Amino acid sequence: MAEDKQVLTVNIVTPDGIVYNHHAKMVVVRSVDGDLGIMANHEPIVAPLQIGEVRVQRIDNPGHEDRIALNGGFMEVANNVASIVADSAERARDIDLTRAQAARERAERRIETAKQEQNKNDLRRAQVALQRALNRINVKSSK
Repeated sequence: MAEDKQVLTVNIVTPDGIVYNHHAKMVVVRSVDGDLGIMANHEPIVAPLQIGEVRVQRIDNPGHEDRIALNGGFMEVANNVASIVADSAERARDIDLTRAQAARERAERRIETAKQEQNKNDLRRAQVALQRALNRINVKSSK
């Protein structure tokens, strides 16, 4: 039982279901206030998350980090469980790089059109789409 106190369970859930569920030594997320590293026995916390990469150091494979592209959401940590709820999340191994690059190109075109038309709402949506596409590309490309 003493060993269990050094284990953090990391769950990532989207409206489509569970995307990730493993035991970890540490999880790193991008909160709205900056990066947070969470380990076992962390004080309870709830934090809003930005579009960014989630990195998980699993205990069953110490030299490896799982990487997940997260499109915002929030994280709650309590009783050695880090629960992340997000609109969407995708593990690096599941990201289609060609599709992500096409999404980046579409977003870049939409940004240019929105700037020409001076449409602030379309510009903001296109900027978020670009941020999501770049996040997916970075997560897939990082080793």
